Amino acid sequence: MTISNKVSVKEKIAYGLGDTASNIIFQTVMMFLMLYYTDVVGLSPAVVGTMFLAVRVIDAVTDPLMGSIADRTHTRWGHFRPYLLWLALPFAIISILAFTTPDLEGTSKIVYAFSTYTMLMIAYTAINIPYCALGGVLTADAKERVTVQSYRFVFGMLGGVIVAGCTMPLVEYFGQGDNAKGYQYTMAAMSLMGLVMFLLCFIGTKERIEQPKSQESSFAASAKSLWQNDQWRILCLAALFLLTGQVLRFTLAVYYVKYFLGREDLITSFMTLGVVASMIGCAVAQPLAKRVCKIKAYIWLQVISATICIFSFFIGADQIALAFIAFILWKFFLDMATPLLWAKMADTIDYGHVKTGIRVTGLVYSGVIFFIKMGVALGGAIAGWLLAFYQYQPDVEQTVATQNGILLSFTVLPAVGSYVVAAIMTKYSLTSDKLDDIQSKLKLSAS
Repeated sequence: MTISNKVSVKEKIAYGLGDTASNIIFQTVMMFLMLYYTDVVGLSPAVVGTMFLAVRVIDAVTDPLMGSIADRTHTRWGHFRPYLLWLALPFAIISILAFTTPDLEGTSKIVYAFSTYTMLMIAYTAINIPYCALGGVLTADAKERVTVQSYRFVFGMLGGVIVAGCTMPLVEYFGQGDNAKGYQYTMAAMSLMGLVMFLLCFIGTKERIEQPKSQESSFAASAKSLWQNDQWRILCLAALFLLTGQVLRFTLAVYYVKYFLGREDLITSFMTLGVVASMIGCAVAQPLAKRVCKIKAYIWLQVISATICIFSFFIGADQIALAFIAFILWKFFLDMATPLLWAKMADTIDYGHVKTGIRVTGLVYSGVIFFIKMGVALGGAIAGWLLAFYQYQPDVEQTVATQNGILLSFTVLPAVGSYVVAAIMTKYSLTSDKLDDIQSKLKLSAS
């Protein structure tokens, strides 16, 4: 196994552009897909929530399958990079189809939405798992991995800024009153941008860490070694609760601004400033990791984020500035923790390699990503079910009970997710000293 630690700034930027491309879709799903389905397509929020969750059954098969396929891919470009080249165009096309509203009625609309959303998630799996795994083979240095992930998520959040700041204005510009057309053309423009960024990521990166040439393991053996990785299991559980709470809050953010604060005109500003705060938080993660234990920092960032959510419950509908500040601070602290979590994923690969003798980079990432997507689905599903429970009706003045339900769901419930994540991460044990010991053992085995 050849190990090199040096990753240039240029390469870190190229890697980050891949997450900009991914987040153009991921952030659109988190911020606007529920709103698009309920207010443009005309589906009930309960149906949409159930659909979000049902597709995860497919992910239970496709995610580990894609991770295993990527681990076994051998090309002159490496294991993971070629998928950025092969799938960038199909991913762009399917993204446009998912935001296309054909002239259908009743059940046919549900079938089309379910089919295109399923294809979108399969395409996302096929390109995003190799992309994420690529971050685990750029360098073997634990601190350098945090830097790589910081660059990744700063650029990833740039995709979020594009989505938050441009989606509604572009929908209005392209649609001229026809929101269905506006969403379709907007997604076409964003997908083209994502296509170019995936190709730049492919061109500008290099895989440095290879699987042991002697490793010949079946899928069953690889899956068994993965399950033996207790630190990986902790990250999976943390990812599930983290994304459930985060997506619940982010999905309901547009409803909170539009129907609780009563300021539809501020949706774009609210979402954009939140994502900008995320970018700054991701950038701060790297210097933070140099000075503080990554595990303790991650736990405290979750506690702070949850406490901000609780505080937000007591902000009145007329306290617009305070609502903005609370949301910005929540995004800043929550996403300061994000690069730390993804750096830990690469660390668990090394840990599992030493523990079991089998290196399963693709499977490690695909497993965590499955739980991330399960959290995304649960967050979206719970948002839909709660909107239905509180008798939400699109584009009308909501009842006081509905407004209070949106407020509770936007503030207190996401806080529970972050508190649970903090508790789970107290069981994570891969400290800097332990990681140094693991790297020494890997170098010894490679010599």
